[in-house]
Amino acid sequence: MAVIKSTALRLSTSSAIRHISNWWPASNASCLFAELTVECIHAAAQVQHGGDVTPIESHILPAGIRSRFVEDINGLRVHVLEAGFETKGRPCILLVHGFPELAFSWRKVMPQLAAAGYHVIAPDQRGYGRTTGWSADYDGDLRPFNLLNLVRDAVGLVAAFGYRHVDAVVGHDYGSSVAAWCALVRPDVFRSVALMSAPFGGPPPLPFGTADQPAPPKAEDPVHQDLAALPRPRIHYQWYYATRDANAHMQHAPQGVHDFLRAYYHHKSADWPGNTPTPLQGWTASELAKLPTYYVMDRDQTMAETVAAEMPTPEQIAACTWLPDNELAFYAGEYARTGFQGGLQWYRCNTTGAFSADYETFAGRTIDVPSTFISGKQDWGIYQRPGAIEAMQTSACTDMRAVHLIDGAGHWVQQEQPDEVSRLLLAFLKNAHAQSD
Repeated sequence: MAVIKSTALRLSTSSAIRHISNWWPASNASCLFAELTVECIHAAAQVQHGGDVTPIESHILPAGIRSRFVEDINGLRVHVLEAGFETKGRPCILLVHGFPELAFSWRKVMPQLAAAGYHVIAPDQRGYGRTTGWSADYDGDLRPFNLLNLVRDAVGLVAAFGYRHVDAVVGHDYGSSVAAWCALVRPDVFRSVALMSAPFGGPPPLPFGTADQPAPPKAEDPVHQDLAALPRPRIHYQWYYATRDANAHMQHAPQGVHDFLRAYYHHKSADWPGNTPTPLQGWTASELAKLPTYYVMDRDQTMAETVAAEMPTPEQIAACTWLPDNELAFYAGEYARTGFQGGLQWYRCNTTGAFSADYETFAGRTIDVPSTFISGKQDWGIYQRPGAIEAMQTSACTDMRAVHLIDGAGHWVQQEQPDEVSRLLLAFLKNAHAQSD
């Protein structure tokens, strides 16, 4: 096996896969394939240009998508997937991913949007994938990862491609927050917004009416102590992600990065039977404890241990058409190379409250461009912050066109049900811009 691996790692990824099939029994091929593909992608990303990351090999991507870099975007060298680039002058759509994902997460919707006449741009965001120029130092400066700087990244990327505005910014998971703030801060650039899987309840409020009765000093949210004090002690996953050891727990998971991600993606998808979400009654420990353990974890377990208990069977993996092993191996190769800390820095910006004053500058401001929300019907994420989905529709977005919950999709909606997501996005864009043109 060592000889097979050492030989294959000297080859391109595609040649390596052929090498496995020639020399390794079929019954063991899938395990070695996953392990080796991670190593091949890891190596292939760095072997050229003196160790610099390189574009993704074209055979990994669907037809019509190319991988490229854009230099000097707010201090970054941004890796971008691009579709619909053949014809100049097309309207543009910007797609921003969440955690633990990549620009690659949009691979199934990009060709459909491009076929409808759009120039589609999906970057690896700051902290992720093949985009460089950011630091994964836990003790480093968090300011580059705050939401307003992520908006600056997006604005800079749009301008670099020669656009004064885009028809839509579409964000999934934490990318939904980025998309929301893009539309909130620069509605002139981002003419409409589609939020996916994570509702936006609006910017944080400023203390109000305190001239004669000062507001009490801000204190740590007591819900975290209450979660720890439950008979079954728990911790909210975002606060776990803010810990120093969270990255190592995942990058060096006992089961390996590939199997960690397989279990993580399965656990939050419609494939896991426990994903039957219902609204919570409030932001209290007893209510939050109703969430699955990938959101409110057992306090004595790491995320790798949490999802290992829900590792799908070989039969379930074989039946997972929305994320086959060869596609999962791409994610695993990227995260094995970069680690997870870049994405975790985003969560730390939120949990520490370090940038609350910056966000409060926009207190009371609303998203006034046409908006839509799309999520999987089997996604607990729409309810993890009680009241957010209601606030999004009644106050945060003044032109919310529709809320769509897609059956047969969990958290990874654009991967689990890409055809329906593409259909809904195109219908939204047609409606939004027909009325605004």
